[in-house]
Amino acid sequence: MPLTLSRVSRTRLAVTAAATAVLAVGAPAAYASLDTDTDTRAHGTTTTSQVSRGEAYTETRLLFGTERPDGGPDVTDKQFMKFIDDEVTPSFPDGLTVQDGRGQWRDSNGKIERERSYELILLYPTSQAHKRDALIEEIREDYVKEYAQDSVARLDDRLRVDF
Repeated sequence: MPLTLSRVSRTRLAVTAAATAVLAVGAPAAYASLDTDTDTRAHGTTTTSQVSRGEAYTETRLLFGTERPDGGPDVTDKQFMKFIDDEVTPSFPDGLTVQDGRGQWRDSNGKIERERSYELILLYPTSQAHKRDALIEEIREDYVKEYAQDSVARLDDRLRVDF
């Protein structure tokens, strides 16, 4: 007896094949467009995107802990804001954001540590990233030395910014 597919099975097979084809063709194009300022129109040509706004900027987030591993007193709000005024503002006078946080991490002994923390957000034109990198590393090193910290975490991301 020959193998035959019911009408419902053939329909399901056709829909599955069509969906797979759309995903196989569309997904690479969708992912590729995330990294560029171009979009692909239905007619297949690539043009400059009309919806892109803003300038290319880099966002750097620094995460500062306040407990001292050497057992000294926690960094106070007043001390941290003085650090921002003295060490950060001269290098980033155009603006910055400081947010209060609660941090958690595992120490070298495997113990979960929790502490009050600060998040510093810096935005600067991507064209200045090389110059700003040295300034940011200096800020991190200064905080580690001044407040006996193990480290200051750093996160960088590229964005489009419009003020």
